[in-house]
Amino acid sequence: MPNTPMVAVFDTAFHQTMPAKAFMYGVPHEWYEKHKVRRYGFHGTSHKFVSQRTAEFLGLDYHDSKIITCHLGNGSSIAAIKNGKCIDTSMGLTPLEGLIMGTRSGDLDPAILDYIADREGLNTKAIVNILNKKSGVLGISGLSSDFRDLLDADLKGDERAKLARAAFAYRVVKYIGSYCAVLIGVDAISFCAGVGENANFIRGMIVDHLEFLGVKLDTEANKVCGKEAIISTSDSKVKVCVIPTNEELVIARDTQAIVSQL
Repeated sequence: MPNTPMVAVFDTAFHQTMPAKAFMYGVPHEWYEKHKVRRYGFHGTSHKFVSQRTAEFLGLDYHDSKIITCHLGNGSSIAAIKNGKCIDTSMGLTPLEGLIMGTRSGDLDPAILDYIADREGLNTKAIVNILNKKSGVLGISGLSSDFRDLLDADLKGDERAKLARAAFAYRVVKYIGSYCAVLIGVDAISFCAGVGENANFIRGMIVDHLEFLGVKLDTEANKVCGKEAIISTSDSKVKVCVIPTNEELVIARDTQAIVSQL
């Protein structure tokens, strides 16, 4: 179709506003210059939509706000958005960095690769495959990457399922705390994606650890699944929301904006 405009919308684009101090790794600079090794981030279309919609939903000025978006699903990431621009996000060169996820390990000591290679007789590719497909809450629980399964098992007394859920929530809390420091405060925190939108028990575990921000969870409002809602109390110093993501809409809008300039 030679006369039809073609548009590529990249999931990393929204994160290109990160400053160098946020996207650079502590590795030889030649790796960046020769091989472009740096943090790129992913889920950009989701973080863009949810941050914009959060501001609109709460009546905030998007270009004068501090928002943390939590895209929590089988793949999970968090972004710190200041005045409409992403200044940090949890995923890196690949989606393996950051939070503990369904089957991905998230952050770990890179020396583990060499340690396991020696003891298990595996090469780097095999280990990275395990870190991507057999780790995360699946690896910890030995049961499932589905948080509904983990909840059922936890309620039946499965200690590893309980640990997997706790470790997942703990890592999210750590990132939210660090991004509050990076943003020098926060106006709103939003949850989206499969777990963020529907797993109220996970949201509750996370929000309960945010009392230091003056956050107060409305337990009744937190029962919401799959639709927009404020799940913090009216006197909470930071608003906490559920905002279902709409990545397809962002792609369509970006496509329209680009094509209209041709």
